[in-house]
Amino acid sequence: MSEINFRIVARVIGILLCFEALFMLLPLSVAIYYNESDIYAFLLTIGITAIVGLCSTFIFKRHSKQMGKREGFLIVSTSWIFFSLFGMLPFLIHGDIDNITDAFFETMSGCTTTGATILDDIESLPHGILFWRSLMQWLGGMGIILFTLAVLPMLNSGGGIQLFNAEVPGITHDKLRPRISETAKRLWIVYLSITVLLIVLLVLGPMNFFDAVCHALTTTATGGYSTKQNSIAYWDSAYIEYVIIIFMLISGINFSLVYHAALGDYKKLLQDEETKWFLFVVLLATAAIAAGLFISGQIYGNAEKTIRTALFQVSTCITTTGFATADFAKWGPFFNVVIFCVMFFGACAGSTSGGAKTIRMVVVLKNTANEFYRHLHPNAVVPVRINRRVISYDLVSKILAFLFVYVLVVAISALVLSSLGLSFEESFGCTLSCLSNVGPGFGRMSSDFSFEIIPTLGKWVLSFDMLIGRLELFTVLILFSPYFWKKS
Repeated sequence: MSEINFRIVARVIGILLCFEALFMLLPLSVAIYYNESDIYAFLLTIGITAIVGLCSTFIFKRHSKQMGKREGFLIVSTSWIFFSLFGMLPFLIHGDIDNITDAFFETMSGCTTTGATILDDIESLPHGILFWRSLMQWLGGMGIILFTLAVLPMLNSGGGIQLFNAEVPGITHDKLRPRISETAKRLWIVYLSITVLLIVLLVLGPMNFFDAVCHALTTTATGGYSTKQNSIAYWDSAYIEYVIIIFMLISGINFSLVYHAALGDYKKLLQDEETKWFLFVVLLATAAIAAGLFISGQIYGNAEKTIRTALFQVSTCITTTGFATADFAKWGPFFNVVIFCVMFFGACAGSTSGGAKTIRMVVVLKNTANEFYRHLHPNAVVPVRINRRVISYDLVSKILAFLFVYVLVVAISALVLSSLGLSFEESFGCTLSCLSNVGPGFGRMSSDFSFEIIPTLGKWVLSFDMLIGRLELFTVLILFSPYFWKKS
């Protein structure tokens, strides 16, 4: 194994920072349009980010173009950290957040599309800051690395596939075109098209244009940041809720399947086994919660609104979006268990959602069923099949390892949080919420959806959970293994 090419890592990070500075021109334009006090914060942040990005880009211009798996893992992991470090500057400079811990937590939550927030008076923020929160989630949803692959020819070589595989969540990655850049472009076209369509539909409802844009960005990204403290409940609109439910579910489906469906090839989408399981879990969990609400007498006005409330909360949690129309944490233990399960499951691989992913749960269920059969017929060869394709034992083994590490991270993080004074429900609920990139908390964090009261160490732990959850654990955790850094 050759030495890590740190020069290309530094140059790619520099390029990403330049893109971040360019994207910050959008919230700057919003701040200028509304003539608010955050103009200076964005001007200064853009200057700092652009200077650092350009210096890193040109200082390491002469580098070997060799990029292997280690460089890919290192670029993807560190890029999210740098993106968050520079992305938090507007909050600090403008004074909306007064310390680095909270600013980094808020920004990492945005970039990883988690949606957990430490802010408790969102409506008081200027429009530019609000737009930046939403834009961060939109960029993080499809991935800033994927955007870079779409526009930079220099990464179309062998290293491009390393970045693509490290960035896109899931157990397999469908290439829409032979070149990674072409695949990235088509995924971004689908992503942008869905966002624009959602903006139009939200504007037709009670939302104004600014709120519609911000919520379209965070819905498509399954991020959950809102311009209102009460989230979607602020509008109390059945139309808005149903529209967002539909688009959360669309964003929870593998984007390559959405792409083919947009071209008229619905067969792949309708026959996809993971999509079927995903929608089945949504319906099953909604039925369970709706029935529980009726039985317990927690009816929201009428039957339709109660069912809609149940469907919204299931959809927002399984797609790890994190919007809210009700405080589900106060419904009771049964409902919390159902929500915990759908948070853990997550939506489909290749989507903007977090969680363990439905496909992994399906593989584990099928493999478990096969184990029962093999107990009766020890010599039988019974492979796991997904979409009529055999899943190799090696891949099944990787999935089992992933789920084990996932549960282990939840346990360790929850243990740390409980040692800081959080209750059992708060420790496990907030850990799972951040690791699955969902957003809403439990216990004291559920009443106003703010994580502000969590101690400093707890916020850093949860920030780390957001990062490794967004990048599928191993992409980040492998950096802590000694053999990753060995030359041979």
